[in-house]
Amino acid sequence: MPGTLYLIPTPLAETPLEQVLPEATRNIAARLATYIVERPKTARAFLKRIGTDIPLRELTLLELNEHTPAETLSELLAPLLAGADVGLISEAGCPAIADPGADLVRLAHRHGIPVRPLVGPSSILLALMASGLVGQRFMFHGYLPVKADERARALRDLETRAERDDASQIFIETPYRNQAMLDAIRATCRPDTRLAVARDLTGTGERIASARLDAWPTDMELGGQPCVFLLWRGGPG
Repeated sequence: MPGTLYLIPTPLAETPLEQVLPEATRNIAARLATYIVERPKTARAFLKRIGTDIPLRELTLLELNEHTPAETLSELLAPLLAGADVGLISEAGCPAIADPGADLVRLAHRHGIPVRPLVGPSSILLALMASGLVGQRFMFHGYLPVKADERARALRDLETRAERDDASQIFIETPYRNQAMLDAIRATCRPDTRLAVARDLTGTGERIASARLDAWPTDMELGGQPCVFLLWRGGPG
């Protein structure tokens, strides 16, 4: 029988683990001997905080990131096919959501390997929950283009989709470009478009603002902290 692939969430910020990860999630993460991770250094730091049953130096950490060749994915399944349980760890938040782990999960299903997602924080869902924007229909787009003209076209397209589909449009940006993204949204989108920004979710700098662009709070500072952006064209007032 194959082992189980556990999808282990990690904190979004430097938050006490008990505030964002249930005890059951921490217990499963602590007992495994093999993990598939984006970066071994950050994975070890997380596992040290968890307090693994097996000494850190004896753990097996296999790398999976955006540079992993697709043809080598099957090699990562070897421990699972041999009967060992394995944990999949993302850099932050939930594995396989805006994360290269999705390809591995799909391959695990193809080989009949049980996949078990564990409870933990998702910045996308937390931002949507707190935004006041429509939660029945939404789409996550990852990163928008960096070049100003391409970014403006992408924002206009998202605004069109938000109105046409009555759906929240969600995206993220590299923290040091947050302010440029906010400036581009305010310059490109219509005044009555609704924008929500969730900053440093679950962290000490957490703040969530949600308003029409013509009423956007002038004191909303994004700084270099992780942010999730949401656009919508519905709702009264």
